[in-house]
Amino acid sequence: MPATAIIATVLNEGDAIRALMESLAAQTMLPDEIVIVDGGSTDQTVAVMRSYAGRLPVRVMVQPGANISAGRNRAIHESGAEIIAITDAGVRLDPAWFERITRPLLADETLEVSAGFFEPDVSNAFEASLAATTLPLHDEIDPAGFLPSSRSVAVRKRAWQRVGGYPEWLDYCEDLIFDLRLKATSPPFAFVPDALAHFRPRRSVRAYYRQYYLYARGDGKADLWRKRHAARYLTYLVALPIGLWLTLAVHPGFLLALVAGGLVYVRQPLRRLPRVLSALERATGKRLSLAERLVAYARVPALRAVGDIAKMLGYPVGWLWRLRQRPPNWRV
Repeated sequence: MPATAIIATVLNEGDAIRALMESLAAQTMLPDEIVIVDGGSTDQTVAVMRSYAGRLPVRVMVQPGANISAGRNRAIHESGAEIIAITDAGVRLDPAWFERITRPLLADETLEVSAGFFEPDVSNAFEASLAATTLPLHDEIDPAGFLPSSRSVAVRKRAWQRVGGYPEWLDYCEDLIFDLRLKATSPPFAFVPDALAHFRPRRSVRAYYRQYYLYARGDGKADLWRKRHAARYLTYLVALPIGLWLTLAVHPGFLLALVAGGLVYVRQPLRRLPRVLSALERATGKRLSLAERLVAYARVPALRAVGDIAKMLGYPVGWLWRLRQRPPNWRV
């Protein structure tokens, strides 16, 4: 059987790193090795990870200043395994995650990528609203076009080598570029929706805003999703002002069209929310009141707007960086 590994890169995770390490220790099948690169933590992250050496085949290397791409590339390079499962700090892996995500690659030597999935690990109604606003459910996914997060993916080392690894010039959206390059050069990905990584959404509006600002800045740096970003600018800077002007200057009835358009825009998050709230109730053992549910629903459009504003502000910053720095053409 080919050698297997799990790799990750971390930085200043504090005691939260225990959730990842405990979930690794609880796997139904362990890899031959676990390689984790720390980007230069100044807290107890490295000590906590090394404390698991008696329970896990883990090697921890410290590379101060390494970004996410550099950390992953170093971990994969240092591993002697043929099949590499990749995850991230801040997640809790399902006990069968490693067994499930590597199964297609172990069964078929021609496959090179196994795409797992991720679910929100929510602890309150705010996080439930945010998860519904930002994260798709597995039944919304088209396996043929799915681009897996590097929270939950497995690749053959030869495929990583062929595409040049993760792009170290890019600080965010690096896993999308990696996926797109793999899509262009590898056989179809195996989609494994039950290979689950559970992660907690951001815990405040400020943290959520920063997350999506940085994501959009990464889109700009990498020249990703031009049409999506253009549609967002047209919606907020053209269609919305025209609708408000028509409501105020022509007829109040145009307000109904604006409201209807807004509801269509958030229909997917609103459709997801009941399932996320049910998962929250199961996890906490607490039934949400009607008022808590109504607030959760009302929060969704506001969170969608915050995320859109963050993207509209972050994207041009990334493009300006791109014009100045002239990064490599990753599409070649």
